[in-house]
Amino acid sequence: MSRIEPDAPRTAVLLSVYNGERFLLPQIQSLKNQTVAPIDLWISDDGSSDGSDKILTETERLWDKGTCRRLAGPRDGFAANFRALLANPDIEADYIAFCDQDDLWDEDKLAAAIAWLAAEDPKTPSLYCTRTRLIAEDGSLLGYSPLFPRTPTFQNAILQSIAGGNTMVMNKAAHELMREASRRSDFVSHDWWCYMMVTGAGGRVHYSPEARIGYRQHGRNLVGANSSWPARLRRVTFLTKGGFQDWNAHNLAGLRACWDLLTPDARNVIERIEQARSGALPKRLSALWKSGAYRQTVYGDIGLYVGCIINRL
Repeated sequence: MSRIEPDAPRTAVLLSVYNGERFLLPQIQSLKNQTVAPIDLWISDDGSSDGSDKILTETERLWDKGTCRRLAGPRDGFAANFRALLANPDIEADYIAFCDQDDLWDEDKLAAAIAWLAAEDPKTPSLYCTRTRLIAEDGSLLGYSPLFPRTPTFQNAILQSIAGGNTMVMNKAAHELMREASRRSDFVSHDWWCYMMVTGAGGRVHYSPEARIGYRQHGRNLVGANSSWPARLRRVTFLTKGGFQDWNAHNLAGLRACWDLLTPDARNVIERIEQARSGALPKRLSALWKSGAYRQTVYGDIGLYVGCIINRL
């Protein structure tokens, strides 16, 4: 039985599962190995048809770091599954972490995040995230995700997601914000949604350069590494065919649904981005410039303005 200090802060881990039997056990073991406790494990199974159910049944029986609850997912994809967890009114904890079914967490992953979050004003929505260590199916090291150098702000978040949800841990104020925002709107992805809403509401985001998670790369990954040249080419194709434009439309609609939760500065940025997406080219370019929006690299910034010029922002 794990030793749990009576006054220790509680962490809730939100685990999304769908046909994850191949890598699920090692991931759960890495959760058990975390140096903090208590950890309440909330599992949303999105209709698995493999051996995940057996693994999760055993996990429920043996989990001794806190409580363990299994829920039926909405069966509408990973974003909807995480949305169901975020919007769940029964989940209460001092810290909330997202968890994918196929990664490997370092033992101090949660401890490092909580150390930063605990030093922040508890009334301010705060979000901790990191780069990732890319690993192969057998766990061997492949490399690292890009190290983004620019400060995390809403002007970046509105047009770029910088960290995977599998790295994110938030404080209670951020969780309450995200629960309300996720009740009002769906989203493209939970990590991007959290980055936008926390910064847009005047909260704090810390992006750590230290990777404390093995992000497993395999054929069934919904979202994999994005730093290779083929991945960059796919992004260019996605931009020119209007995929990025559709994502932005989805995000802007969600932000509009949460208008009263956002700061005046964030609202101004949203209005500028909306202006940059329609009308005559000079006005679009001027609005994009005045928004202050940016991506983390020079090539990314160039891509933004190319997208604006070809009216695919």
